Amino acid sequence: MNDEQQKLELYLTHRGELINYAAGILGCRAMAEDVVQEAYLRFDRPWDRSEIATPVGYLFRIVRNLAVDWSRRVALERRHVDLVEEPPAIAESRATPEEEVSHRQELALVMEALTELPERSRQALEMHRFGGLTLEEIGRRLRVSPALVHGLIHKALIHCQAKLRSSHLKN
Repeated sequence: MNDEQQKLELYLTHRGELINYAAGILGCRAMAEDVVQEAYLRFDRPWDRSEIATPVGYLFRIVRNLAVDWSRRVALERRHVDLVEEPPAIAESRATPEEEVSHRQELALVMEALTELPERSRQALEMHRFGGLTLEEIGRRLRVSPALVHGLIHKALIHCQAKLRSSHLKN
């Protein structure tokens, strides 16, 4: 059995354990499966056998490191999305005509930004923001992982914010 076959056999033998391990760190089995798949891609790269005493331990360490990284990234992105999603305080008085014009201009910029997004990013953002769907529901509809959905929404929000920011800099 060659080196690649041994790595694949080792991975397949421990795949379920690896997913359970990653799910314990991430709290999400779908993300855990993505992490384990990514771990195998890294594990399958050429490495010197003399450097790795226990290949199974090495594979688990790759999964752990990736899961911790994903967990941190998702937490950071959630904080970012939570900050963006906070509704503005409702004013007691009606908006001035100038404020209404400003709000309409901002809405037009956001609508323009939405048309500039890749189709899947736009759909994910619209389903999440306007449809109120969860990341898992959007993932099922778009046939992608919730982690990818989260990334699509995050990038779309950043694009919309940049569009608004660039407009404010021009004025």
